[in-house]
Amino acid sequence: MDLKPFIRDVQDFPKPGILFRDISPLLADKDAWRATIKQLADLVRPYKPEMLAGIESRGFLVTAPLALELGCGFMMVRKRGKLPGGTIPHTYSLEYGTDTIEIQDNAVKKGQRVVILDDVLATGGTLAAAVSLLRKAGGDVRAAACIIELTFLDGRKRVDLPFEALVQY
Repeated sequence: MDLKPFIRDVQDFPKPGILFRDISPLLADKDAWRATIKQLADLVRPYKPEMLAGIESRGFLVTAPLALELGCGFMMVRKRGKLPGGTIPHTYSLEYGTDTIEIQDNAVKKGQRVVILDDVLATGGTLAAAVSLLRKAGGDVRAAACIIELTFLDGRKRVDLPFEALVQY
């Protein structure tokens, strides 16, 4: 199924000059959403993940049903202070400053095969940070995947592992 007709363009969001690719219509259409999960499963399955890591917050929408489809676990990569208990943080550089993401300190086992997911790959900064964080925690990060890749931002170049996307702009 071609997923592009279910992705809405929103001009000037979240600020003037930005064209936002909105997956809300994709999520709302049961057939398109089912096709999305099936297509992602076909892309991710060859990496034999034991754990899927979803990047906050729309990545959770992708990762949870995909983990069910593939029969593996799901963990959350969140911004600092959003997870209970002990965490493993990773601070990374942004264009103007820094940000920190975290996972729970027991979320990944040493050597566990992990694939990271999000809804969109833009500049690749957060995805690259998630790869570093999961490796630091002992995960065997095999690949990353998204529904949408914004190719003109070259985010794929910042990630040193296989990357898959269903739709490219």
